[in-house]
Amino acid sequence: MSADSKGYVLGSAGTGETARKNRAAFGRWSIVPRRLVKTDGFPDLSVRVLGRRLPFPIACAPIGVQKIMNPDGEMAAAAAAAKEHVPFIMSTASSTSIEDVARANGDGERWYQLYWPANRHSDITISLLNRARKAGFSALVVTLDTYILGWRPSDMDNGYNPFLRSDQIGVAIGLTDPVFRSHFKKKHGCELEDNMGAAVAEWTRTVFPGNSHSFEDVSFLQKHWKGPIVLKGIQSVADAKRCVEIGVQGIVVSNHGGRQSDGGNSSLGVLPRIVDAVGSKLDVLFDSGIRCGADIAKALALGAKMCLVGRPYVYGLVLGGEDGVSHVLKSLLGDLELTLHLAGIQSSSPEHLNRSVLVKEDELF
Repeated sequence: MSADSKGYVLGSAGTGETARKNRAAFGRWSIVPRRLVKTDGFPDLSVRVLGRRLPFPIACAPIGVQKIMNPDGEMAAAAAAAKEHVPFIMSTASSTSIEDVARANGDGERWYQLYWPANRHSDITISLLNRARKAGFSALVVTLDTYILGWRPSDMDNGYNPFLRSDQIGVAIGLTDPVFRSHFKKKHGCELEDNMGAAVAEWTRTVFPGNSHSFEDVSFLQKHWKGPIVLKGIQSVADAKRCVEIGVQGIVVSNHGGRQSDGGNSSLGVLPRIVDAVGSKLDVLFDSGIRCGADIAKALALGAKMCLVGRPYVYGLVLGGEDGVSHVLKSLLGDLELTLHLAGIQSSSPEHLNRSVLVKEDELF
């Protein structure tokens, strides 16, 4: 990886405190193995999420600009996800168009992640949703914590912002959007290919508008998206309850892997409180800090329906393209399967995998 790419992928917000807390939180919970549990095979890893029965409790988290990691970018990752029967969540910041990623994903399960333009660009939002739905994306994942990019010292040290370069990396969805292209031509009097610098900057301002939407604005998405809506970035019980009130189908307990805000709480730390408050009323997914099978098991035991995997599959993309992503996904699932099997846990269902199998490590001393 180049220094720019490495800094972008590995970097965190500020001092990295939130990212460190994400990882440290997993060590505060321990899996207590049970013995002489009669088993006839390996644990069943299937889960029911957003009304669908899926074979595994993980999905590929939405990660943009994947061509800075590998020339095949999202095409390779989407193909690998389909091959391993893992949902692929496509980022609005992708370096490949919605339609091309859908083709690479084939018959796979795919969800579309929205970086939400301001209300004055609602026609662009509608265009993105229509394109995603037409291309077979079955769920909408709306990221709430990135209406402006966080303070990321690694990127600043390198003088690097992948969204302000005169290429398609990070902005491919905008450059292929008919509504955005029409607006650009009307404003500048030329096709965007004739002024890529201006086009890239304008699209970046469109999807990172600088200010947040409100809970009331979600009704606009509900009107224009016919399918499950998941709000990503929830870190408080109060916000989780508001999500129930407005009628979305799911939330992702996530702090963007510690990439957006420094000094925050760990995502795993707040997960059980949110599950207790709203887990019976919508699907609670988890993101931020997953690195191995035991991490997945702990998050599921604390009440998450599914875990999103981010940086690990990107490392696979860097090292081996499509085959590298496949290897990482298979490894994580194999690790999870053996972790449960050797702990006497018969499935990833809450019937077997719940808080009764965990202990707080500090309470043992």
